[in-house]
Amino acid sequence: MKIIQVNETGTQDLAGLLARPAMESSADLRQAVADIVNEVRHGGDEALLACGERFDGRRPARLLASRADLDSAADELDADLLEAIDIAIDTVGRFHAAGRPQDLTVATAPGVTCQARWRPLDPVGLYVPAGSAPLPSTAIMLGVPARLAGCQRIVLATPPGPDGRADAAVRAIARRLDIDTVLVAGGAQAVAAMAYGTESVPRVAKIFGPGNRFVTEAKRLVSESADGAAMDLPAGPSEVMVIADHSATPQFVAIDLLSQAEHGPDSQVFLVTTSAELARRTNQAVNTLLDRLPRADTARQALAHGAILVVDKLETAVELANDYAPEHLIIATEAPDKLCENITTAGSVFLGHYTPESLGDYISGTNHVLPTAGWARSRAGLSLADFMRRMTVQEATPSGLATLGPPGARLAAHEGLEAHRLAITLRLEALAGALGS
Repeated sequence: MKIIQVNETGTQDLAGLLARPAMESSADLRQAVADIVNEVRHGGDEALLACGERFDGRRPARLLASRADLDSAADELDADLLEAIDIAIDTVGRFHAAGRPQDLTVATAPGVTCQARWRPLDPVGLYVPAGSAPLPSTAIMLGVPARLAGCQRIVLATPPGPDGRADAAVRAIARRLDIDTVLVAGGAQAVAAMAYGTESVPRVAKIFGPGNRFVTEAKRLVSESADGAAMDLPAGPSEVMVIADHSATPQFVAIDLLSQAEHGPDSQVFLVTTSAELARRTNQAVNTLLDRLPRADTARQALAHGAILVVDKLETAVELANDYAPEHLIIATEAPDKLCENITTAGSVFLGHYTPESLGDYISGTNHVLPTAGWARSRAGLSLADFMRRMTVQEATPSGLATLGPPGARLAAHEGLEAHRLAITLRLEALAGALGS
């Protein structure tokens, strides 16, 4: 990796170094995805199957996984993996349940009560990728908060494996979470099926989950349609930034960088450190550990546009992190929690020398569906609240209307909305007449 002395680098050059790769949303991509979406929207199940055969090279054994396939999935897995799945379901459930939004009631004036009531979205669609490998962890990250939110009807979509079935671990998780509708399809065609519905696939209100550029573009497209489905987060290539000082272990830092680099050639990895010695030794460790990775070629491509940034003080590292707004931020310093107090933009933060980002990906309890591409400046990672919507409720008694009605009527008059004003004043007049009689 390149080692850059930040105090010797111009602002423009540094900004260029930290710039995200351009998102592939060309006119050709948009048109290709629009064609797929329209094909499935109007052609239903048969179009969905045809697209799968065309793009995945196979037709699923069944478009929807059978109950027998879901019930027998656990028998196809070893006991250790099942135990890990159960632990992850438990930890993710514990964390997300604690963040459940609470209804509230406020008396905003005598006789006027306002409420916020939270309701689950229903139905919802969960997209679990299976590109180079299935991602059962994503099924946990999506399915657990959906169930906790109270979503009753859930469609889980995932591409077919070589045997034409959904991955056994994904099926086992669906069974454990009582998700009965497992769509064995992927790509833009699966998004279209969930957004608009087919003969077999229920139409959903919102679609969650990461995917490739076709999936991302399809989610964006259907979310802009009045009769489509909302989307969760704009997704881009995975990214990590590590802030480290002299106390960090080079091998730990190196493998944290590589764990993101192996995601894809467009992943972004940066180390920001106050120690020139750590920078040098981490670079050596990266080269040594690369040889142990099956996806070394992919990681090398990502590392080529990453960098190790050497700064004079940790305050500068914090400034760089807040400006970059990483999906994942690891703080490997002597006092990580204190440093974290000044972090304002990050998807998920990992504190100390023994908290690898991988822990959050799988089992610590937080969610690994996170904002990328700088979206952490304004968006948060997936939570239970994303599977719910807030509805406000208000009620005024006659005395409450008498208190707030007159100023409300004056505001309506100022805006020139006479019906709005009369909706208040006619009631006030009726109340006055009733009192007079």
